[in-house]
Amino acid sequence: MRLLLVVSTAHPESVGEAWIAHQWIRRLAERHDVTVLCYRQRAGLPLTGTVEGARIVEWDEPPLIGRHERFKAMLNPGYYPFAWRARRWIRRALARGERFDLAHQVTPVSLRFASPLRDAGIPYVIGPVGGSLESPPAFADQEGGAPWFTGLRRLDRFRLRHSPALRATFANASLVVGIADYVRDQLGDIAVRDFTTMSDTGIEVLPPAAPGSDRTEGVRLLYVGRVIRTKGVRDAVRALHLLPRGTATLDVVGDGYDRAACEALAAELGIADLVRFHGRVPHEAVDDFYAAADVFVFPSYREAGGIVVIEALSHGLPVVACDRGGPSSTVTDDCGIRVPVTDPEQLARDLADALVRLCADPGLRARLAAGARERSAEVSLWDSRIEHMESLYRRALDGR
Repeated sequence: MRLLLVVSTAHPESVGEAWIAHQWIRRLAERHDVTVLCYRQRAGLPLTGTVEGARIVEWDEPPLIGRHERFKAMLNPGYYPFAWRARRWIRRALARGERFDLAHQVTPVSLRFASPLRDAGIPYVIGPVGGSLESPPAFADQEGGAPWFTGLRRLDRFRLRHSPALRATFANASLVVGIADYVRDQLGDIAVRDFTTMSDTGIEVLPPAAPGSDRTEGVRLLYVGRVIRTKGVRDAVRALHLLPRGTATLDVVGDGYDRAACEALAAELGIADLVRFHGRVPHEAVDDFYAAADVFVFPSYREAGGIVVIEALSHGLPVVACDRGGPSSTVTDDCGIRVPVTDPEQLARDLADALVRLCADPGLRARLAAGARERSAEVSLWDSRIEHMESLYRRALDGR
């Protein structure tokens, strides 16, 4: 198949979307005739030469693009000149007689960016895409301290309703692939031709399973991720306080602006000795935390995807997560417990109820651990993901 892949950035030594994009490119290039349109980040290495068998069309990122990691991740100011260049290249390529069976816009993952493919005349797939979730209203007054630009996500729904280019991006796609079921709701009244779901990342192989334990006291809970208010670490601390003392401990791996508030809360509740904040650690060390844990706790209430949930499942950890956003689709009753989200007090209580069940019942933990490995193999192994995406390509072409 002659594939045109549109990615904002991609490189094997990068992280996040750039790394994910490279995985798609490398694997698809082994099986298809692939042309890639992408940007080379100023601080990164060129994609050219890192993928065998792929034709790479690469432009340098504009020099005035900011270096703030979270700012770039959210607003992606370099995408707009990239989309203009990609759109111009596609038009010129088609004018000189080049043909593609299908196009696929892999990144950005966010729903807020219009695609240069929207009026190219090539059948195309977009995704997996997601994001644009807003916090439940009851949490809003606790989210002070976040960078100012994170508030701009409130404009996303307005843009999906009123931006002709953005609406055409999803209306004209042969197939929209969402990170999770909530994405279809985010698209509102846009008349999408076809929609399905797939997680936004994958793993090469399943790691060794965490051994687990039959303990009912001192059960080891683990959180991995940024320590910001929306990730729910405060709520996990409050939930731990509601458990009988000695039932469990909590390891928090990661850092962020809300860490000081979480540490102060643990001290105020008298459980500072039960909550260990480790800050950022090397990725190989994170695997050691997964191996030592009994339960993975991820109470993020505004989570678009949830890469760490995939990681925890792959290690065979039962997961307690919010029944909202990406984790709501990833976590099933066979591998974890999902809790509703209304307000902070309710969330802490329901988290505590779920943890009481898991801490008191090693057999339940063992059953969910086995289900976690099965679920991870089902949704995240790259070989399976590529085969599934190829089936979606055929579906898109059949429905054009």
